[in-house]
Amino acid sequence: MGFEEVPLSGNVGVEVVGLDLEKPIDEATSTALRDLWLEHGIVLFRGLGTSPEALLSLSRCIGELEPHPVEVFRHPDHPGLILLTNENGAEGPIYEFDGVATCGRIPWHTDMAFTTTPNAGAVLRMVKRSQDGGQTGWIDTAMAYDALDEATRERIDPLEAVYLFRGDIGEMRFNNPGGRRVAESRATYKKFPPVVNPLVWTHPENGRKVLNVSTLNIDSIVGMDRQEGDRLIQQLIDHVLQPQFQYMHDWENDDMVLWDNRRTQHCAMGHPADQTRVVHRSTIRGTIAMGRVMDEALRA
Repeated sequence: MGFEEVPLSGNVGVEVVGLDLEKPIDEATSTALRDLWLEHGIVLFRGLGTSPEALLSLSRCIGELEPHPVEVFRHPDHPGLILLTNENGAEGPIYEFDGVATCGRIPWHTDMAFTTTPNAGAVLRMVKRSQDGGQTGWIDTAMAYDALDEATRERIDPLEAVYLFRGDIGEMRFNNPGGRRVAESRATYKKFPPVVNPLVWTHPENGRKVLNVSTLNIDSIVGMDRQEGDRLIQQLIDHVLQPQFQYMHDWENDDMVLWDNRRTQHCAMGHPADQTRVVHRSTIRGTIAMGRVMDEALRA
């Protein structure tokens, strides 16, 4: 198949070594890469992201691409890709942490956890790393679920939680990293209704149980007293954020990371606003609804 696999630190994810993305990916290799993605959830390719075409070629092994819903984030030459950069000024908000104005800080989350149908996955390609900061982290939330004690699993398996879109870190109810907002986002986001999703997802392709506590978006437990629900959510977040479930990547130019969005959380640590960072990203379309839009009676 033209590549080897090497476990990442702590056995959270795997690295692919020896793959040549300058050549077309044959069907057997494409199938093997997709199987690896489903088995490990997080797949690193060091130095292989040499072009948008390499990113697109890898992404299409996994599934259909989904353009970003906000046009300003789309790559001008490759609309199926996302261009994330502060080269001509930051599109997103800027926060000050410990006196440093910071671009691109996004706390732990699962993409589109605030909708009924999350993305299936994504690939991130580093085009130009910032001199300082800029790390991206991933959590294997299937591994975190497996490590729960039996009593906790039995308690949470049937529960549902409310998830909200949050474009401002200050709105987070749990694990809020703080920071002072010093510049507003230049992008305009549409409004999303509250959704109800299972607190434990069953992965639609491999059947793994996944602990669904997107810290940016989770708000409450359905049918549970707010105080009791908050205690449970915080307990689960404290569990899932333990280092043994995490992989933190220090980027080099042309690195790519592929992840299964349905069994992971990820975070962007951000970088100083006066340093340039350029990233390309693809999004793999999700096709299976995990939850439902919250009805009016439940909102009340």
